[in-house]
Amino acid sequence: MLGRLFSSFAVALLASANAVAAANPALPSIFIAGDATAADGTPDAIGWGRPFPNFFDPLKINVVNQARGGRSSRTFVTEGLWDRLLADVKAGDYVLIQFGHNDGAELNGEKIARGSLPGLGDESEEIDNRVTKQHETVHTFGWYMRKMIGETKAKGATPILFSLTVRNIWKDGQVERGSGQYGEWTRELAKTENVAFVDLTNLVANRYDHMGEAAVTPLFPKDHTHTSEEGAQLNARSVVAGLKAVRDNAIIRTFSASGRAIEIAPFSIVALPRLKLPAASDRENFLRWLNLPEPADPALPSLFLIGDSTVRNGRGDGIDGLGQWGWGDPLAAYLDPAKVNIVNRAVGGTGARTFLERGYWDRVMEKLKPGDIVIMQFGHNDNGPTGPLRGTGEETSDGSPGQTVHTWGWYMRTYIADARAKGAVPLICTPVPRNIWESGKLARQRDSHADWARAVATSAGVPLLDLNELIGRRYDALGESSVTALFADQRVHTSKEGAELSAEVVVSALAGLSKNPVSNYMRPTPASAW
Repeated sequence: MLGRLFSSFAVALLASANAVAAANPALPSIFIAGDATAADGTPDAIGWGRPFPNFFDPLKINVVNQARGGRSSRTFVTEGLWDRLLADVKAGDYVLIQFGHNDGAELNGEKIARGSLPGLGDESEEIDNRVTKQHETVHTFGWYMRKMIGETKAKGATPILFSLTVRNIWKDGQVERGSGQYGEWTRELAKTENVAFVDLTNLVANRYDHMGEAAVTPLFPKDHTHTSEEGAQLNARSVVAGLKAVRDNAIIRTFSASGRAIEIAPFSIVALPRLKLPAASDRENFLRWLNLPEPADPALPSLFLIGDSTVRNGRGDGIDGLGQWGWGDPLAAYLDPAKVNIVNRAVGGTGARTFLERGYWDRVMEKLKPGDIVIMQFGHNDNGPTGPLRGTGEETSDGSPGQTVHTWGWYMRTYIADARAKGAVPLICTPVPRNIWESGKLARQRDSHADWARAVATSAGVPLLDLNELIGRRYDALGESSVTALFADQRVHTSKEGAELSAEVVVSALAGLSKNPVSNYMRPTPASAW
């Protein structure tokens, strides 16, 4: 028995060592820090980390599984496993961190001493460890996790936290969504440390509940915690689905064909880092990452687009956005580049207020000249603490020190006035509709940004492209199932085909204006590629 256990341990250790040795230092890496539920494991106790590399292209990224069975957040640190993992981490890498299954074990038993103190505080306890025979300061679960998060960030790498895999424990036809409070604590840590969190527990439990206890039980051949190869595959696929929903991570460009085939997790499963303006030292790098276009020929007039990810997603290449495209990209197919520059300066995650405050509008203004055109569309990201006040009035409130927050309409009027001051022609759009249906019809915005855009256009005397209504009519005619196929996520971001439909509506709306400012720049027929 001991020989078989030692053999299994040696195989797992060798596999881990080979994974590190095989890593290509020229490529980014995904490291896994966790316990047996993520480790390579043994035939009857396989962790999700074993099949996980199959979902990635080895020519684009390394996957290094350093998870180790039986470890807690505490022992992963105290045994030096974390230090060995961290030694290989470099800027641009990712570290997936998942602990908790063993953190509730004995703090200082005669045979097991791996438990951490409960909670997220800074409490500690001095012990003489009965297993290691060493004096030790034991900290809370949160303390060890914060150590791993902070040291990952210090390396210029990105930590992503995961709640626990699901145990095969059922009550009243529902699978357990535990164990303990470790999932809740991990979510809270992600919030306070401003890192991404994937609720793997609920993602997997939802699958288990749908399958039913009889179908799930064979996935656990050894006990209620450790999975078979099929169970590990299910968990690994769920990890990939969760990663796909994490905003602005380059992992999504490295999937293999099987990885790309996995459907993105519902956004309710993922808690994302708070958007914030990069530090001054990072802004230029961030702008380079955005790959924002410049006017190709400064002698020509330019059409500038400003807005959020529904106008330009990520880097504008459809990769960073998991096949998500904004309508501003296919709009280029309708315009003649020999007559006009198409400059799509929309930035995902911004709203009317943040696009201005983060300096994106200033960079457009630097390029703007008489005869240029500015088409603006905001609204999708204009709620919450970083958004403007509701409405179109002149009310204000105090924001961060030295900052005054205005209404949504005030910011839109500012863009209009600034563009006119440069001799440019401004146009305003209502936000494109989301994939939300009511009684067989697409839901329209009411008493919100679409109505406010109409009001601002009227009061400022600028042309209005009512995309919320015009695209909504097209969607109504197509029907819910056909429209859903045009979205790359559940309700906000369109696929390439969906963006092309929206761009077609934009062109039609422009043609319907009494004076179309781009009429002289249109192609006779749209280009076949954009």
